[in-house]
Formats: sequence, C-alpha cells, structure tokens
Amino acid sequence: MNVDGHLLSVLASAATSLAGAGWTLRGWSRARHMLDTPTSKIRSAAQGYTELYGVLQALPAAEERGALTGKPCLWWRFKIEEHRSSGKSGSWRVVESGTSEALLLLADGTGDCLIDPRGAEVRAAVRDVWQGNLRHPLGVAKGGLLGWLSGGKRYRYTEERLHAGQPLYAIGDFRSAGGAGQVLDGRAAQAEVIRQWKGDFAGLLQRFDGDNNGQLDEQEWSRVRLAAQLEGEDRLRQTSLQPVQNRLVNPLESRPFILSNAGEDELARAFYWQAAGGIALCLAGALATAWLLGVTAP
Repeated sequence: MNVDGHLLSVLASAATSLAGAGWTLRGWSRARHMLDTPTSKIRSAAQGYTELYGVLQALPAAEERGALTGKPCLWWRFKIEEHRSSGKSGSWRVVESGTSEALLLLADGTGDCLIDPRGAEVRAAVRDVWQGNLRHPLGVAKGGLLGWLSGGKRYRYTEERLHAGQPLYAIGDFRSAGGAGQVLDGRAAQAEVIRQWKGDFAGLLQRFDGDNNGQLDEQEWSRVRLAAQLEGEDRLRQTSLQPVQNRLVNPLESRPFILSNAGEDELARAFYWQAAGGIALCLAGALATAWLLGVTAP
C-alpha cells in the first residue's frame, strides 16, 4: 500500500469529520441563539443582544442600485463566476464579488432602527442568477446560444438584493443614543470637554491663566474643571433633547448577526438541518478514518 497516499486519505477523512463537527456546532448555535432570544419592539428594546422583526424602509436621500443589474434596492451582494474547461469537464470559479455596506432602516410600528449590515449573515429573498459572455454585464448580459456563438468566455452572475417594503428578521447588538431616557454621565462629559480644551492649550491659557505666567496653578485648574463641568452638563442637556437613534450592529461577542427576509421559525429549521448535515458528515469522516486506520493495523 502507498504509505503517503494512505496518510493523505486518513488526514482527509479526519478533516472531513472535524469540518462536520464545526458545521454542526455552527448551525446548532445559531438556531439556539435565535430561539432563546425573545422578539422585542424597537421602542422598548433593551440594550444589548436583541431580536427584532419589522419592515424595511427607504432612507431619505439614499439611493442604492444592484451592482450587476442596476435595479433600485436598499442592499445588494453579487458574485461573478467564470467557467473553466478541462477536457470534457468544466467548473465555475469565482472571479469577483462584493457586498453593499449601506445602512438599512427597519420599522415595526413602535419605532425605527438603523442597521449596519457589515459583518451580518444576510439571507435575501430576491436572488437573480443568469449567464453571459461579459465580465461586467450592463443590465442583463446576453447568454444562451449567442454567448456560445461569440466564442468568448462564459460567466455566471449572481445578485441578491433587499428592497423597501420587505419583511426583515434581525438579530444583533442593539444600541440607543440620545433622548430623555438616556443615562447621562456627567464626569465623562466633563473629562471630554477638558480633553478637547487641552488640544488647544494656548486657548486654554488665554481663558484661565489669570496671572499670565504661561502656566495654570491649582486655583486656575479648579476654574477649568468648574467651567468644563458646566459645559459638559450643557452638552448632555442638548443630547437629551435630540430624538432617540437606535442602531443594530455586529455583536462584539461571538454571537450570530443575522438579517433575513425569512421568519425565525424558517431560519431555525434551516440551521437545524445544517446541524443534522454536519452530524452526518462528521460520522462519515470518523467511520472512514477508523476504517483506514484499521486497514494498516497489525
């Protein structure tokens, strides 16, 4: 038996088993995080990891268009694949891809929430797939018989989009800023004002150096701190008068950040099926590894 070939087979089967285990844990974790996190209303959502459900709205003065189709949308993701032939067989290889980073606006009847989609696992209901003979199609590229007769390369295009009016399930890190209900930190505001004033130390001396000696003594620093406290309190009052702005972003912890047109139950089923497939793959890899090791056992 070829020792090198046998070793590679053992490593491949072991890697398959590990990949299946990872796939299982990933699917199970996502499903459990979704089912264990109650759906919140935007107006009363707690700060931190939160699940929301609402309708996508268009942001004022924001205009997004699909990168490949040019169709109006709120968010897009695309992939361009090139067909590579090898004898009688062929395969598709990704040559270009991209994802929109435009903010999304979710409304649920109780309030609005901006969503930063960076880092999210987005599952869009709208997905266009077509073929053509241009690397970058203008609208819908020509495909089919005309593409074959052109003698050029074959490309497959995939574009996914989110549109206004679509339902959206979202789970991620919820944060709010502004509004009368915001917890105000006077000491932090005072420290921020002093930090900014120190950036213009000449201006600070001009305002508070009463004896013009180019330095601030303890009494003068006391006046600086008092003035910074009053300035910080005024800034906090102005902040409390501003409308509350809610955002959903990628969690800092290793928790799933998911945006989907499908509902929670449908997503959970998909993740459970993913976990089941991972278990099957893990078992198949483990059995193959055990069989290969048994072949060489004395």
